[in-house]
Amino acid sequence: MQRTVDTSFFAGSLEASPKAQGILSTLSVWQRRVISRHQLARLDARLLADAGITEAQRNAELRKPFWR
Repeated sequence: MQRTVDTSFFAGSLEASPKAQGILSTLSVWQRRVISRHQLARLDARLLADAGITEAQRNAELRKPFWR
């Protein structure tokens, strides 16, 4: 089950707050990184080769924390 940040819930109250919009934007980026790294972890050797990604590159990406 994937959970997403629904920015529409906050849309009315955040229009006047650029700082809050920036926070939501950052959270959204972090969430996309987590999801894409989970997907990357599930790829088999054939799919990695098709994407042009080596095992070492995948492992390096998977070791990164979500904020990088």
